[in-house]
Amino acid sequence: MAFNTLGLSEKVLAAVEAAGYKEPTAIQSGAIPQVLERRDILGIAQTGTGKTASFTLPMLTLLEKGRARARMPRTLILEPTRELAAQVEENFSRYGTNHKLNIALLIGGVSFSEQDKKLDRGTDVLIATPGRLLDHFERGKLLLQGVEILVIDEADRMLDMGFIPDIERICKLIPFTRQTLFFSATMPPEIQRLTETFLQNPARIEVAPTSSTAENVAQFLKATDSKDYEKRAALRDLLEGAEDLQNAIVFCNRKRDVTTVYRSLERHEYNVGALHGDMDQRTRMMMLDNFRKGTIKLLVASDVAARGLDIPEVSHVFNFDVPSNAEDYVHRIGRTGRAGRKGTAFTLVTGEDQKYLDAIQTLIKKDIDWLGDAIDFEAAAQERKARRKAGKPSRNARSSNDNEATDAKPSSRRRSQSKPREVVEEQVEELPEMLNPIPVSNLPQRQSGRRSRNEKLEPAFGAGVHIPAFLLREPRPKKAS
Repeated sequence: MAFNTLGLSEKVLAAVEAAGYKEPTAIQSGAIPQVLERRDILGIAQTGTGKTASFTLPMLTLLEKGRARARMPRTLILEPTRELAAQVEENFSRYGTNHKLNIALLIGGVSFSEQDKKLDRGTDVLIATPGRLLDHFERGKLLLQGVEILVIDEADRMLDMGFIPDIERICKLIPFTRQTLFFSATMPPEIQRLTETFLQNPARIEVAPTSSTAENVAQFLKATDSKDYEKRAALRDLLEGAEDLQNAIVFCNRKRDVTTVYRSLERHEYNVGALHGDMDQRTRMMMLDNFRKGTIKLLVASDVAARGLDIPEVSHVFNFDVPSNAEDYVHRIGRTGRAGRKGTAFTLVTGEDQKYLDAIQTLIKKDIDWLGDAIDFEAAAQERKARRKAGKPSRNARSSNDNEATDAKPSSRRRSQSKPREVVEEQVEELPEMLNPIPVSNLPQRQSGRRSRNEKLEPAFGAGVHIPAFLLREPRPKKAS
């Protein structure tokens, strides 16, 4: 099947041919004719199958008739992250090169005034994240009564990020007669409920089993110790031993781990960059652009880079942490093996990751091969139980000398290690007697009754070493009257 059989306009076909695409993917051939017929769409396909083009191409064809009015966009595309929104804008700019359409991008980290100017000129295609869209609406800078087509992309990611209440609110602000295009890689029950609420007799297009992984991606597990420096050493071993490594994304569960792993790889002279949600928008886009261009070879990232980012030639994915959400695993390894290419994914597994690993293998309905010896999870659980019973800290607890020579940079400001107990006791014994506790029997006893005026007082003794001289002098006798 070719693109010219799907009903696209001549302008769109010319742009597709200029981009070098010959045949549509399964999701594109199934969705594009249905979108052109103005039907609601429920598209389910694993990542990397071309979902973005399946709605951008027919939307460009439909937008050739009519024009936009100030602050009233004709179409609205909702994306969960800034990177995905910027990527969709790039797709519209690429395929819409023969169209004179106004495209606006509403994302955080960008000035409100610049975005307001684009809205005031009239917008044919509005691409936004839910939070920034509602900010503009509440400020009275945006009207949604003119939206003809609503696209909800990466819906399962919207669920994970807590955007579903915002999506429900936005859907109620848009005319009921709109056309809704709903795309997701997975279909959890909450998303299924959402589709039943906002889609009218949708055309369901499912080109891959729900929550499946691509067959062209080789998946491996690698056993490692729970300690952070051991995991970082295991990661470096995998990087050194990986075959045909062109570039790779290293995924971490937490933002602070992204920074730690990035600095560790940088110290070991790897060409590496970092990406997580706390970075400003300019830095995030710069990191992604450098990774696409090949300026940096490794990208250490949180799950902000796991969904929908179109970087077609990623050869490897490394999971530094086993994702706590099984569906995140599907999206992470989907960054490699895109557009029919071969890819490789490695996951570091500790003895405490059995629950998460079982959930992943149940979701994808296959067992992942171990690289080397597999972990005996039952023995690891018994060891943790014995350590807790003995009152010892967990193996993954950070020790004072966590940064060993294999992962630490020589520093002039190295903390002194704790001294043995015997040395400390010897030093205490050498202290002056004055600092040792004084037996009660040696303290001066208080006498009953009144002292005589000429009675010699005992020297006062306090906590300090030095006793002021005036406390040692005898009191002056009173003058006779």
